[in-house]
Amino acid sequence: MTATQEVELLNRITINPEVMVGKPTITGTRMTVEHLLKALSAGLTFPILHEDYPFLEEEDIYACLLYAAQLVEQAHAA
Repeated sequence: MTATQEVELLNRITINPEVMVGKPTITGTRMTVEHLLKALSAGLTFPILHEDYPFLEEEDIYACLLYAAQLVEQAHAA
């Protein structure tokens, strides 16, 4: 994945202190990255999630995974 693609994906994530107490969310929604990651770890697939959250796009899932990967990378580097 190129740096440009990473930036495009991460632009799908927003941190706003006035939305969901500042937790990272999918831009334009109140869907937190945390919620999506927990749902994925519980075995829910994109088609299942999309049924409940029709505004979700596959790229939102990829953005959450990249965001989490970068947090792990930063924590390891510290």
